[in-house]
Formats: sequence, structure tokens, C-alpha cells
Amino acid sequence: MNRRTLLGALAGAAVSVPALSACGSGITSLDGGGSSAGGGGSSKGGVTIGTANFTENQVLGHLYAAVLKAAGVKATVRPNLGTREILIPALKGGDIDLLPEYQGALLHYLAPKSKVTEEGEMQNALAVALPAGLQILPYGLAEDSDAFVVTRETARRYRLASLADLARQNGRLVIGAAPEVKTRQVGAVGLKDMYGVEFKEFKSLDSSGPLVKGALKKGDVDVANLFTTDTDIQANDWVVLTDPKNLVPGQHIVPLVADRKADSTVRRALARLGNVLTTAQLTELNRQVDKDKKDPEDVANAYAERHGLSA
Repeated sequence: MNRRTLLGALAGAAVSVPALSACGSGITSLDGGGSSAGGGGSSKGGVTIGTANFTENQVLGHLYAAVLKAAGVKATVRPNLGTREILIPALKGGDIDLLPEYQGALLHYLAPKSKVTEEGEMQNALAVALPAGLQILPYGLAEDSDAFVVTRETARRYRLASLADLARQNGRLVIGAAPEVKTRQVGAVGLKDMYGVEFKEFKSLDSSGPLVKGALKKGDVDVANLFTTDTDIQANDWVVLTDPKNLVPGQHIVPLVADRKADSTVRRALARLGNVLTTAQLTELNRQVDKDKKDPEDVANAYAERHGLSA
């Protein structure tokens, strides 16, 4: 795989986004203020890591914290904050300093019309698309993509093997996914634009979590949007529909950090993790949390210690 680093400097105009105010146990309200600090970054005051509201992102957040602490940086994790619509403004506004991201999904969020799919090109496109004050660091080995999944029975009944096959069943099938998938390119919008797919109903559930997977098992939805690192796909013999038109871009894990904290200590620590953590390992960490019911922080710390990342 051709590995490239991002462009040396961010380009483009600043994007105006609302900052979120931190209240008690989490980010809860919009206040419209806040801006990132100028000048060189420094992690001496500590780094606050935010995570999205699904298992894997929480595990990654605690992995980031483990390697930063090993590098002498005070790191705090604020898990389960929500979607990018919350996290990006929080990062820009200073409520959090760092979050685990996914190349393709982040690029589609920032530049919905982008057609870039190769990892190195996505890094460069992201560097241009990011709001001023934010930057991406080099992406890691591990990746996790969106997948559109059906049960084996549904695949046989409707003769489904690829996303293109869904169009033959327009108006008949129900899709289940996180609410934001309804309006995202890597979701209902892109399925209609690229494949001509129209669903009977969109059910707002969760991100590759118990709600959407339970609905798929019960037959309440016919198609589910899951993550490729979700061990339930193989465990339940579900069918991942192929994507011949490449709707879903590459999704390597990439740290998104505020300039104010992006010093050499942070860069080296996160690069060290990125060069060690593989997709298979990340899938196993997800399994330990989802199936074995282990705490995400404990799972992350055990991995870091086992792979020599915590010292």
C-alpha cells in the first residue's frame, strides 16, 4: 500500500463553526463562541480527547490516551460525545483537542463532492478541506469502513450480492442506520445518486450498535449500515453487499488534532500507535468490549501494555 503523509501546511479559508461549551459531565450546549489559539502547539497543559458514540471510537480514544501518557502528556478522555456534527465544532472551539477519525468519512463530511479514494490523495484533500486551526496527522495501518449488510436469508430472497442489486427492490426494503446516514453521501444520499436505490423506509437507530443489529436479526430492517470491524457480521453469517462503484472510500484511522496541541511529542506518540495497530487487532478489541463486556479503557490499556506502547 502506498503510504504518504499529509501536506505540510493547511490550505483554504477558515470554516465558521459554532463552539460547544463544556458543562459538568459532557458537552451539552451551543454558545457560538470560541476560537483556536494561534502560534505553535504545546501539549504541556494536557490533551483532552473526544470520541464518537460507538465502541470502536471509544477504544481508540483510550488508546490515544495510553500512548500520550506514556510520552509524558497528561491525557483525558471524554467518551461518547456524539457525531461529527458535535465533535468537529467542539474540537475547533477548544472543548476537546484531539479525536480519532476515519479518512474517507471525514473527507465526505468536509467536502461532500470529493471523488478522491486513494489514501495519500485523501490525506492531501483533507488538509485542504479542514477548518483553519485543525490538522490531520499521518494515518495508521488500521482501517474500518462502512458496510451495507443483509442477512443470508434476505440475500437469497431478493438475490442481493451488491449495492447495485438493491435498485431492483426499490420501495420494498427498509434500511436501518444511525440518523446521520440518511443525509450523508456514504449513506442513503449516495446510494440513490450512484446506484439509484430508494428504500421503503429509513429507520434511525445507532452506529453498528445493538439497536441496528437487533433490528436486522428480527427482520425489522432489511439492510443495515454496519462497520467492517464489527465481529457480529461474521458471527451471524451476514452478507456484506459489494460496492462496484466505490461509494465507500478508504477509511484508515487518522488522528484529527487542534494546532494548539500538535507538538512533536503528540505527533510521535500517535505515529507510534498508528504503525502498530492493525485492522485485525482493532476488530479484536471491539469484540472484547461488545461481546466480553469489558471496559473500553481497560481493553485499550491492556493492548498498549502488551505491545510496548505504555512505557
